[in-house]
Amino acid sequence: MFDIGFSELLVIGVVALIVIGPEKLPRVARTVGVLAGRLQRYVSDVKADINREIELEELRKMRDSMQQAASEFQSSVQSEVSKTEAELNQTAAELNKTVEDVAKDPSAESKPAESKPEEAKPEETKPAA
Repeated sequence: MFDIGFSELLVIGVVALIVIGPEKLPRVARTVGVLAGRLQRYVSDVKADINREIELEELRKMRDSMQQAASEFQSSVQSEVSKTEAELNQTAAELNKTVEDVAKDPSAESKPAESKPEEAKPEETKPAA
């Protein structure tokens, strides 16, 4: 705070002793000590309030960022659900169409399915000697 050395304090004490006098000096010193203590407590209270406000502001920022992340996550999940719902609806529509086609033409069901060509078997390779 202040850069007051021992020599400066000694000079202040001697001047106070001369100006105030030896009878009132202890009372004045006690009063100055009490006032200095109050000042220190006041300064520490102000520092604590400032620190609380800073922490509170940091917590508010963190809360806002968490809410933003949560809303982004919710929107991404919602979009994925919408995509999946659309795909399922499309598949269901195709199945309904197929079922309706089979219901209209039952003879199509009894037709033989097209045969798939058999998959070629990989040739066995012999290890080189």
